[in-house]
Amino acid sequence: MFSRKVRLRLHETLDHKGRLDQAGVHSVERAVAEAVAANPRPRGPEVFAFATSVIRDAPNRDAIIARVARTTGTRLRVLTGEEEARLAYVAARQWAGPTADRLLVLDIGGGTLEIASGTGDQPDTVHPLPLGARRITRDWLPGNTTPSPRRLAEIRKHLRQSLEAVPDLPQADPGVRVLACSKTFEQLARLAAARGKAPRTARQLALPQLRASAALLAGAKPSRRGKLPGISRHAG
Repeated sequence: MFSRKVRLRLHETLDHKGRLDQAGVHSVERAVAEAVAANPRPRGPEVFAFATSVIRDAPNRDAIIARVARTTGTRLRVLTGEEEARLAYVAARQWAGPTADRLLVLDIGGGTLEIASGTGDQPDTVHPLPLGARRITRDWLPGNTTPSPRRLAEIRKHLRQSLEAVPDLPQADPGVRVLACSKTFEQLARLAAARGKAPRTARQLALPQLRASAALLAGAKPSRRGKLPGISRHAG
């Protein structure tokens, strides 16, 4: 497997309508070109390029895809939120191994929160919700400042109401195994473990520890969050 990472920070290039500006589009072109050039193996028809929700949800998505295809020879594809949730569940089920237990999978991305649940190889329900970390930050916490307690209460109310409005939203009932498969949860677990608050290991995160870590992050200045143990500068 070949892996290469180029940090884009595309959320910083979005205008008030969610469109990528010219700098953002150019950074996508550069990243695609660098990834293609760095791959030590020739590309074949089995290789596909996918863009994340920041491009999928952009009003100028088609223009971005066309420009990247024209300049790099690689045409980006996008997944629907439902398909992202389904694939997250399938991967988590494969990782968990054969079991009859109901599985609840949570994946927080930049634009969406994906929730999927089921007992078989494929999920019974999938719920892509517009509650991603980037989206909430952009819509509710502009200016890169420390939020006030009142603002945090408003955000929590919005998230609670958004989740309560989803019909048949799966719950973490007794007997349900919950797996979180995003870097957001991974870094929260590392933060809890580093502070001696994790239940056993950095691969587990219980609700009390999650609440304590969230409170710590909410009260810290943006410049300080990236210096906390387990939290990357980019995520902070």
